[in-house]
Amino acid sequence: MLQKITPEVRQYLIITGNYWTFTLSDGALRMLILLHFHGLGYSPLDVAMLFLFYEAFGVITNLVGGWLAAKLGLNRTMNIGLGIQLVALSMLLVPSSMLTIIWVMLAQALSGIAKDLNKMSAKTAVKLLLPSDAQGALFHWVAILTGSKNTLKGIGFFLGGALLSWLGFSGAISAMLLILLLVFISSLFLLKNDFGKVKRKPKFTEIFSKSSSVNYLSGARLFLFCSRDVWFVIALPVFLSGQLGWDYWSVGAFLAFWIIAYGFVQAAAPLITRTKNQQVPSGQAAFMWAALLALIPAAIALGLSKEFNTEWVLLGGLLIFGVLFAVNSSLHSYLIVSYAREEGASMDVGFYYMANAMGRLIGTVLSGYIYQQAGLQACLWLSSIFILLSAFIALKLPRKQEYLC
Repeated sequence: MLQKITPEVRQYLIITGNYWTFTLSDGALRMLILLHFHGLGYSPLDVAMLFLFYEAFGVITNLVGGWLAAKLGLNRTMNIGLGIQLVALSMLLVPSSMLTIIWVMLAQALSGIAKDLNKMSAKTAVKLLLPSDAQGALFHWVAILTGSKNTLKGIGFFLGGALLSWLGFSGAISAMLLILLLVFISSLFLLKNDFGKVKRKPKFTEIFSKSSSVNYLSGARLFLFCSRDVWFVIALPVFLSGQLGWDYWSVGAFLAFWIIAYGFVQAAAPLITRTKNQQVPSGQAAFMWAALLALIPAAIALGLSKEFNTEWVLLGGLLIFGVLFAVNSSLHSYLIVSYAREEGASMDVGFYYMANAMGRLIGTVLSGYIYQQAGLQACLWLSSIFILLSAFIALKLPRKQEYLC
């Protein structure tokens, strides 16, 4: 059976395996840092600042990474990302007296670069394996890749909380460093040199997309991820720990469950969004699902303002939000791969994920600041506003896209 797999598919499976392993460690690292430094007495805004460079350098990496992949090949961007993550983890093994905010921010900057090089490489590979008229198969492949990635990220959240309790901060970092080192060494030997490399020399100015569809979708993506991270990244775990009294295990386990379930819904998005005439999603679908999502943070905020059980309102609303957000995210992930040009697809995908990283950056900073100044309800109201902005931008996307396979 394995002998029948084409070299291209084999390369894609290796890249996907690398991406899954990296995602697992990345999710664990985020939870480790968040819970460890919040436990040391850092304020919500201080914790948010620890991730500032992670998101900021993700913006730069996505903008340039697609050009690098087209020029050097996806194998090199993947391996560079793995190598940089090893350096980032090593930086966190210094004595605790050296773990200042600036030092951790620098380590997170490298981690953000590494993460987005890996993500861009894996997402672009799908485009290269399927013919342009196989849009239905493309939607399914992208949904499965995106959903499985987020499921593993959720497991990483759980591992982060568990490893912090079992091994302490340095022990957990050391364990992840060893596993990722083994993956990095394997990748150096198994990945081909020319996968995803374009024949011509791409110009650096091509990192800015000339496609209106890619540009509008990127704008919608920016506000969509602002809407999630403005309350989910900092405000929610700090609220669960500080206001509701949850321990590290409980916070890590719940956020892990949310991300895992979110990943399963993303993978099932082609079934959830299926229409009677078997069309693949269009810009109209992106608008409709975003408009529906905008109602949920507002409803949670209203519920918290009443004398209802806080945990039931927050956690129940979060589960509904997760389902709808997962569908929105999966639709966007399919559309960018579909809209991307055939030659140099990594540059369009990189530009789109630059907007994604920008949204995460803005959302992360606002999550710490707004929560510290006005509380969780203010974060939720701002989330609804961001989703509405995403929905209105999606109105500019193409309205029709036939199911071609």
